[in-house]
Amino acid sequence: MIAVGRAAGRLVHCINPKCFIFKGLEEMIDPTKKTAVVKQHQRHTSDTGSAEVQVAILTERITQLTEHLKSHVKDHSSRRGLLKMVGRRASLLKFLATRNRDKYLAVIGALGLRK
Repeated sequence: MIAVGRAAGRLVHCINPKCFIFKGLEEMIDPTKKTAVVKQHQRHTSDTGSAEVQVAILTERITQLTEHLKSHVKDHSSRRGLLKMVGRRASLLKFLATRNRDKYLAVIGALGLRK
């Protein structure tokens, strides 16, 4: 049985009827998890947009989307979004490495990104 739905103008197909989740919603991070990630990596109490926080949020989204793609191999639109997120994270890490090497090393150490 094929489940079909419409979310944000995109037609969504899924082979498994139990997997009938709209595409824009399944890739979002749980708000409590996002708040915890922001609190762990923020510079000060009202910091929500620093490079460290953005990298941490993107890393959480990338891991979540990678798990999704393991079970939905043919979901090419989500794969494209994953590649865009990886590129954005790489550019933020490059920015951080050139501006503040100590923060860069702390972020990749905390997130376990590099060897």
